[in-house]
Amino acid sequence: MDQQLVSYGTKVEHVMGLIQSRIERRALTEGARLPSVRAMAESSGFSKSTVVEAYERLVAEGTIQARPGSGFYVAPLLTPFAIADIEPNREREADPIWALRQSLSGRPDALKLGGGWLPESWLPQDLLRKGLRHLARHGDAETLLGHGSPLGLASLRQVIARRLLEQTIEVSPDQILLTASGTQAIDLVCRYLIEPGDAVLVDDPTYFNFHALLRAHRAKVIGVPFTPQGPDVEAFAQAVATHAPRLYITNSGVHNPTGATLSAHVARRVLKIAEAGNMVIVEDDIFADFETGHAPRYASFDGLDRVIRVGSFSKALSGSLRCGHIAARSDWIAGLADLRMATGMPENTLCAELVHQILTDGSYRRHMEHIRIRLADARGQAIRRLKAIGLTPWIEPVAGMFLWCQLPEGVEATVLARQALEEDIVLAPGNVFSSAQTASGFLRFNVAMMSDPRIDATLARLCAA
Repeated sequence: MDQQLVSYGTKVEHVMGLIQSRIERRALTEGARLPSVRAMAESSGFSKSTVVEAYERLVAEGTIQARPGSGFYVAPLLTPFAIADIEPNREREADPIWALRQSLSGRPDALKLGGGWLPESWLPQDLLRKGLRHLARHGDAETLLGHGSPLGLASLRQVIARRLLEQTIEVSPDQILLTASGTQAIDLVCRYLIEPGDAVLVDDPTYFNFHALLRAHRAKVIGVPFTPQGPDVEAFAQAVATHAPRLYITNSGVHNPTGATLSAHVARRVLKIAEAGNMVIVEDDIFADFETGHAPRYASFDGLDRVIRVGSFSKALSGSLRCGHIAARSDWIAGLADLRMATGMPENTLCAELVHQILTDGSYRRHMEHIRIRLADARGQAIRRLKAIGLTPWIEPVAGMFLWCQLPEGVEATVLARQALEEDIVLAPGNVFSSAQTASGFLRFNVAMMSDPRIDATLARLCAA
């Protein structure tokens, strides 16, 4: 008895430990009735008052429940909400969470053809180091130590407003909220505008993290077939009429995963349907700076009435530089800023100052000119190489890093991805992007990740197997 008292502490803690141990060993399962106070006192050798106090503390902790006139029972186990448990019947390789995990982890030397960002060697490390040195020497206390302001760094919001005007999106700096990333921006919008069970439209195919994020919000995801000019307008109208969605989340400039560009005709028709259906469009425009020209935007036609525009610099500068933004109506920005502070405090001022410096000293413009030229060359080479081994691009994009390719007949993308992973090649199979699971014959390729000469032979061999 004395040795047990040492392990459990006080007498009350000893009794609590006995009960908790029985629950952990499944000797007492959910809903099971505990021994009565008298029976527990007799079996443990402690007084009834000790047992009563132990039971009361277990009730306070939520481990057991008291039922007046009946006794004490093991409380139901609370199962944490797990995004991965939603849609459990999907194949592993077609699951958005699994795809994200593979892109962010795995062997350092793995060939991540399905990744969604530029290789580290393409990113402006010298510019970032130079900017960090400048801020270390000259940054004021607010930059280095402060929490930031509710909307974020004013000077960066002014620069973003001027950049948006170049896309014919008129917005004041007070209509811009800085965030930690584009993903956090969309998360905030979802927190602000939808409730669990609300319908949300997405393109089919669409960026797979939209699926994962909407799972987290327990939204009802409705896929709309996507065309080279934007969503299928007739299917879009039908989905709005049938499901009364609250939001439509999309890329418009450089679409992920297809690389397509929205047409002005489709944009105007979609906006009319959205207005009639009282629906908000969330335009994720994080690839805007990868374009060689300015394609049509929902936000430029709408004037940010029912369109929320999201941007980020992580893809162009650094995955470690977490700096995104939301442009929206002033009244929505006020509510989103409150939500931003409640769930994560204001933006990272150090990141915001670094981005502001790179945007305003001319180095960002030169960097992106170089990236666009380099991507155009890589895209042309990738198209030729993939065609040579029997993969057909859905379209030949004019910008961006993605190719959406159809596999040879009879080849399943998830099977191919599983086999490729055994050879340290990470692919992005089509169904991870498709809510309807109708893209089993497609893969998304990142052309910037395709320089390794082993790729062609490996893909050709796996496709022929």
